[in-house]
Amino acid sequence: MTYTFITLASPVGELKLVANGSRLAAILWENDKPGRVRLGPMNEAPDNPILMQAARQLREYFAGTRQRFELELDFSGTDFQKKVWAALLTIPFGETRSYSQIAEQIGNPSAVRAVGAANGRNPISIIAPCHRVIGASGKLTGFAGGLEAKERLLTLEGGHGPGTARLPGF
Repeated sequence: MTYTFITLASPVGELKLVANGSRLAAILWENDKPGRVRLGPMNEAPDNPILMQAARQLREYFAGTRQRFELELDFSGTDFQKKVWAALLTIPFGETRSYSQIAEQIGNPSAVRAVGAANGRNPISIIAPCHRVIGASGKLTGFAGGLEAKERLLTLEGGHGPGTARLPGF
């Protein structure tokens, strides 16, 4: 299987948007760890409709005019990981959840560490909002894009309505 990609300059660094056919398969960070998200060979495809749509929606999100994404997603992972990632999609804009709350939500309250590991391997960052998962104490914890990016995303979403919150440059 060959994936297609484009790159998007963003206020949290350069993002690589990756598609599998007509579905978004990944959003990778500029300094992503190799192997964090396992994908096959990739070809650049600046005209891919799903990638263009994802880029537009991300620009709107960073500009503070979008709170929900409307994209077809292609999560590739274990059944457990897919449950965690599906739970991420239920966290409303401007809210956070703890790892233990996600573990309870997926019906496995003792799997807090496994939830953290799955969260860290989330292939579709920002859209599947792993940045909205924080430690039980309210402390920001690990994030593939770095804690500064996590803090910026949470600040962007910090209780502001559309059009009132935006990251510089968007």
